[in-house]
Amino acid sequence: MGEEHRSRMKAIQQGAENMRQLNLLSDTFASVALEDIGACQYVVRKILGKEDIRIIDVKGQYRLLNLTAKDAILDAFAQDSTGRQINIEIQRRDTVDHARRTRYYGSMVDKSVLDKGAEHDELPDVYIIYISETDLWRAGETVYPVNKTLGKSAIPYDDGNHVIFVNAAVDDGSEVAKMMQYFKKADPDDMSQGDLSKRVRYLKCEKGGYEEMCEVAEKIYDQGIEQGIEQGIEQGIEQGIEQGKLENAKAMAVSLHESGVSEDLIAKAANVSVSLVRAWLGLSLA
Repeated sequence: MGEEHRSRMKAIQQGAENMRQLNLLSDTFASVALEDIGACQYVVRKILGKEDIRIIDVKGQYRLLNLTAKDAILDAFAQDSTGRQINIEIQRRDTVDHARRTRYYGSMVDKSVLDKGAEHDELPDVYIIYISETDLWRAGETVYPVNKTLGKSAIPYDDGNHVIFVNAAVDDGSEVAKMMQYFKKADPDDMSQGDLSKRVRYLKCEKGGYEEMCEVAEKIYDQGIEQGIEQGIEQGIEQGIEQGKLENAKAMAVSLHESGVSEDLIAKAANVSVSLVRAWLGLSLA
């Protein structure tokens, strides 16, 4: 076994261990957790208040291609037994235009359906569930469904596009709020959230879950190397590979920092200096 292979395996295993420490407000961990049909169905049923929803398919980190504009990568993209398309997004930043972001996600889902030959009147209902760490709208509610009506009347305007904002900052005592508090901790010993709790415990405590996290870490690692090679074509392959490793480490550092992991532990996990970690995070070196 060569040194390069050992180094690669060590990085992948460390990445898997790091991801096991994340909570469900990390899009990386949430995407893996919600790729399980039972866990995804549990979350969708709670948020939509529809216990009869049956999820039949779900994909994590699903890329919707757009040849003329920016691709959309959906954290979790599901379909239920009636054909409804459900996109669950995890958002920690509050510096983006969230309303237009959800509009874009919805349009990309519609486009993917039309690209398959459907007519406009065949477009399925699309649900965008947008989960944030903070109360984006600052109105003190856990769930903000977007309701559309015509003019000053109460006549509903139903175009099949439904947006529900949910946050983990407001605890109003509801069942959704309890689930959001669980999202913040993702404690594998807390089994209060049904299939979602089972999935989190599996990923964090069981051998099969560890192996699954290793597969995800391997994909992230290889993507980092591929990006490094692309950037390093003119500079040399070896330099590109090293750049790829650094980019991968930087992305992991940002994700861990967002989950509350200290800079010292991040530096140790990435095998770099604390000063470099702080520079990646845009923090003062003082």
